[in-house]
Amino acid sequence: MRKVFITRKIPEAGIKLLKKNGYKIVISPHNRVLKKVELIKYLKSNKYDGLLCLLTDKIDGDVINAAGKQLKIIANYAVGFDNIDLKAAKERGIMVTNTPGVLTETVAEHTFSLLLAIAHRISEADRFTRAGKYKGWEPMLLLGSDVAEKILGIVGLGRIGITVAKHAVKGFGMKALYYDVKRNSQFEKEFGAKYVNFNQLLKNSDFVTIHVPLLPSTKHLIGAKQFKMMKKSAYLINTSRGAVIDERALVKALKNKSLKGAAIDVFEFEPKVVPALKKLDNIIITPHIASGTEETRSKMSELAASNLIAGLEGKKPPNLVVPR
Repeated sequence: MRKVFITRKIPEAGIKLLKKNGYKIVISPHNRVLKKVELIKYLKSNKYDGLLCLLTDKIDGDVINAAGKQLKIIANYAVGFDNIDLKAAKERGIMVTNTPGVLTETVAEHTFSLLLAIAHRISEADRFTRAGKYKGWEPMLLLGSDVAEKILGIVGLGRIGITVAKHAVKGFGMKALYYDVKRNSQFEKEFGAKYVNFNQLLKNSDFVTIHVPLLPSTKHLIGAKQFKMMKKSAYLINTSRGAVIDERALVKALKNKSLKGAAIDVFEFEPKVVPALKKLDNIIITPHIASGTEETRSKMSELAASNLIAGLEGKKPPNLVVPR
């Protein structure tokens, strides 16, 4: 019987699918991220054919080597896979998969929720009201910013970026600019969008939303220099990876009002949050929950399981990142 180790409890849909197909499942009993030494101990103590891990698990060369020759596939329960040493996996002939597509709509919804919330000062107004500061309607109380007719700058035009554009342009009448390594003429035609270089996007956008993977080329893609290019009335939204933004530079930009506001779901030093960010009123911070709906997390669980099953049955997994 093939065995699969799952590093943390996930929705039952994927677990049921694995069991239905005759796999023995071992789930870490710890409801937290495993330390490297713990993960290595689990993998060394048993011969596992598959590993289902989370984005928070650092699967480096040492962890991969600890799994032994029996490990055939690593299924990441995430779209991103920067937590896995792909080179080490390839050298060992281990397949790596991810779970794209199923969370596109959910992350796009969360992104646009953050955009609306920061523009209309929802979180700030909630805190204000709960603190007993609301004494009655005032013409100048907590004035926000309109979204309609404003310019949305999309950095990274993958599935999520396109879906955010759909909400913005077709739902709220926003105008779209975008920057990506590839130009998308079909997207331009459908949404009336304009392709611009990165600096032009920063200079002209009222809202900038980030949808790029974390790569050496995208780390600190937005820092002090880029904040100076942006409008003082602009807002920044990030639901991609925390380290794409230099958070210390973000703190300075928000403090000195060179940026009107920000809303982020991911953090550079995750799970730690730069303390100064928590003290600012002109930022919304959510704890990496952009894909966090019951429906989507279940779909991710099923997709990760489907990847494992296909790979271990000699078929090509539907979401193969690293082939054998």
